[in-house]
Amino acid sequence: MIPRNPTEAHRNFFQEVHEVVRLVPAGRVTTYGAIAHYLGARHGARMVGWAMMAAHTADAYVPAHRVINRNGQLTGRLHFATPTAMQEALEAEGVRVLDDEVQDFRRLFWDPTTELE
Repeated sequence: MIPRNPTEAHRNFFQEVHEVVRLVPAGRVTTYGAIAHYLGARHGARMVGWAMMAAHTADAYVPAHRVINRNGQLTGRLHFATPTAMQEALEAEGVRVLDDEVQDFRRLFWDPTTELE
């Protein structure tokens, strides 16, 4: 179906992002760019970021804390209830974070393109 207006397209993309993020296993992380690439929006990492900022409005829980930047940094941390909430949620799942950066990022990286194919 082709969306009738840009707002509908915007909402559908956000919903698709949220669905992918719900598939990221606890204790793993993915990136804005990896999600964008999987959804066919190769240069849409920023749009995925916007979807993560809207995750609290989704109908079902979205583990937004599992989405980080391509360098393993918690760039979205300021959009959580407290500046440390993202790190605390990751650490509760066994992910080590030091200076706002996921340790052992390569091992913990969950790529939807390979994991969901």
